[in-house]
Amino acid sequence: MKIETYGVERIPDADRTARPIDLFRVAFGGANTFATSVLGAFPILFGLSFWQGLAATVLGLVVGSLILAPLALFGPLNGTNNAVSSSAHLGVHGRVVGSFLSLLTAIAFFSISVWSSGDALIGGAHRLAGLPDTDLSYGVAYAFFAVLVLIVCVYGFRFMLFVNKIAVVAASLLFVLGAFAFAGDFDPSYPGTLAPGDPLFWPSFIGAALIVLSSPVSFGAFLGDWSRYIPATASKGRVMAAAFLSQLATVLPFLFGMATASIIAVKAPEYVDPAAPNYVAGLLAVSPGWYFVPVCLIALIGGMSTGTTALYGTGLDFSSVFPRFSRVRATVFIGTLSIVFIFAGRFAANLTQSISTFATLIITCTAPWMVIMMLGYVTRRGWYDPEALQVFNRRQRGGRYWFAHGWNWRGLSAWLLSAGLALLFVNLPGQFVGPFGHLAGEVDISLPIGLAVAAVLYLALLVLFPEPREVYGPEGPRLVRSADTPIVPIVDVTATTTAVAEAG
Repeated sequence: MKIETYGVERIPDADRTARPIDLFRVAFGGANTFATSVLGAFPILFGLSFWQGLAATVLGLVVGSLILAPLALFGPLNGTNNAVSSSAHLGVHGRVVGSFLSLLTAIAFFSISVWSSGDALIGGAHRLAGLPDTDLSYGVAYAFFAVLVLIVCVYGFRFMLFVNKIAVVAASLLFVLGAFAFAGDFDPSYPGTLAPGDPLFWPSFIGAALIVLSSPVSFGAFLGDWSRYIPATASKGRVMAAAFLSQLATVLPFLFGMATASIIAVKAPEYVDPAAPNYVAGLLAVSPGWYFVPVCLIALIGGMSTGTTALYGTGLDFSSVFPRFSRVRATVFIGTLSIVFIFAGRFAANLTQSISTFATLIITCTAPWMVIMMLGYVTRRGWYDPEALQVFNRRQRGGRYWFAHGWNWRGLSAWLLSAGLALLFVNLPGQFVGPFGHLAGEVDISLPIGLAVAAVLYLALLVLFPEPREVYGPEGPRLVRSADTPIVPIVDVTATTTAVAEAG
């Protein structure tokens, strides 16, 4: 298995041999994990009944998958990742917004996967072999998972695809096996802890749906990392279907987490105490002895899948933000920072109780960016200039997407204002409540606010302040106007600097 040498430059057509089914495997494998089961437990932790939690889960998955699916088109079209493709709408320098969002998402979900997988592995070993569950044991488990994931990411996409081909089948079988392990204890009539008519019902229901929705939305900045290996001639419908179905299929780990959390709430309620919930320890407490090994295997496979999909894309993207870093060096650098964060969060700050805050804030900032990307695709009729997208990575200036010194203030303004406004409406009781979080009867309406404002504001700015005609390609714009603004030619920064120095 060779180490991948490509960074974010356009993948040559000869090497773009992946298929939509491969995108499904990687995206599903990255979410068909124990970390997703941890997120799946939140509807029960929020006090919902099993059926209410299932409704919130389905709502979150469907909405999140619909938002995510169009983001799969940029990879095959441009042969690069989504952050680079965003240059067309945010400017060749403004694309760093996508890089920032991917970094935030990678650290959060990489940490969740390592924490949950390490806890499950040590907890299972403690029950099976009497291994001391000390900080040293947990530290060794976290380091093992983190380094293993880092190795896979360094080798690159092909190795990651190989790992996920195994992970998708193995993890799915282990989750299905869990249905037999807990069949005798599971009661679908679990009533939850919220009384009928409780004023906290809708805030809890919406909050649970948002946490579930964060899983598919978290892939928005990464999807092009994998779909860029799909040929541009591939069916757009199949590519979007692969992304959509990959997230709908994660109902399996979500259902596992929710069902087992309802069992824990009945048999070991101390582990779902809102003040200090511990789903992993609760799962091990209610699991039959023969299922400990499968739980550990789910933890191992899940840690690999979630960690690689989160870390690979960020290392890839930052290799272009920092020109001295190759893809491998950038991956090692970001991976090392993430490992430091994991240990600090687990042993110094105990951030595991803030998973829901991480998830909600990520989608609050990422969803408006995704809307701008989708509307940009529609208004451009799916036409992009792959060479102009690479200006920043090649340390050049000019081109179709240079706009104002590399920044497209239309897209940037729409993202900043919509994400900032959405943050004001976030309502996570006891964790993070924005200044306007109470205006909707304690219901968190940050997501619809962010989506709506981003869509309306971005289109309005494109109409009122038309972009250059050259960015739209031969067929011209759709829905918006264009202007006869001249395009700055692409020039090499090094050559220009040398010429100026010689002239001086």
